[in-house]
Amino acid sequence: QVQLVESGGGLVQPGGSLRLSCAASGSIRSIYAIGWYRQAPGKQRDSVATSNNNNNTNYADSVKGRFTIPRDNAKNTVYLQMTSLQPEDTAVYYCNALTMRGSSVMAYWGQGTQVTVSS
Repeated sequence: QVQLVESGGGLVQPGGSLRLSCAASGSIRSIYAIGWYRQAPGKQRDSVATSNNNNNTNYADSVKGRFTIPRDNAKNTVYLQMTSLQPEDTAVYYCNALTMRGSSVMAYWGQGTQVTVSS
């Protein structure tokens, strides 16, 4: 089992920055990829940024050059550093972790944190 707790959401003006945190606990050694997804009202949940244990990262086209996904392995925490925020970035942001045991893959989700970009 893996537990994920997000923090850092809030209200920010267009052009501003925000950093989200996701603290992982439990069976951390089984995590092979961790990342961030977001879901706006009436829309599906989409991938924003992901990072695997080979330090490979992937970003949605809409956030490339604006968001990064640094990790602090000593704190078992992954961040989503967001800059140049726009109203279309408004959504609930979820942390996601994938674990693998043998051939079995499990996905874990945090509770979500609201990010609102508005003047």
